[in-house]
Amino acid sequence: MSKICPITGKRPQTGNNVSHANNKTRRRWEPNLQWKRVWDAESGKFIRMRISTRGLRTIQKLGLQAALRKSKVPRKG
Repeated sequence: MSKICPITGKRPQTGNNVSHANNKTRRRWEPNLQWKRVWDAESGKFIRMRISTRGLRTIQKLGLQAALRKSKVPRKG
């Protein structure tokens, strides 16, 4: 399973750990993804999604269908 939020499009970022001696080692920053059951009013069912906490706030504000329509992440179907 990819570590990409279907609502916000957040994905892992890369960069460096930098020590006091200015030594650099590569690292990744992972998005804060959580498994959530989200109610879909159109289908009348819960949908289990792995979404970022920012995406969860967006769903709570707009609703699931509006948030999916507004998202820029391409989806199948």
